[in-house]
Amino acid sequence: MPRMLFALLLLVTPLTSANAGVGPFEANDTGGIIAWSPSAHRHARVIAREHCARYGKVARITSVNARYGNYIAFACRFPRAYVVRHHKHKPVVLRVRY
Repeated sequence: MPRMLFALLLLVTPLTSANAGVGPFEANDTGGIIAWSPSAHRHARVIAREHCARYGKVARITSVNARYGNYIAFACRFPRAYVVRHHKHKPVVLRVRY
């Protein structure tokens, strides 16, 4: 009986922990992370730039840990031509041309 229980635990454990980690790409409007791999390392700037462009922002790579299991982090920021003002506790973005 203990052997059967042990075998059952060995079979069930990988199934329950399969979704425990973060996916290959997680991001929102302030930035995100990309799981590191050699191909992701080559294309990280394009991935980050395309993601931040959805919010009208530019991407900046903030850190790279070049090992499997680590991440490439990036931040989405407004370009320098934008000015953020607060009106009644709400941020309002103004585009200013110099």
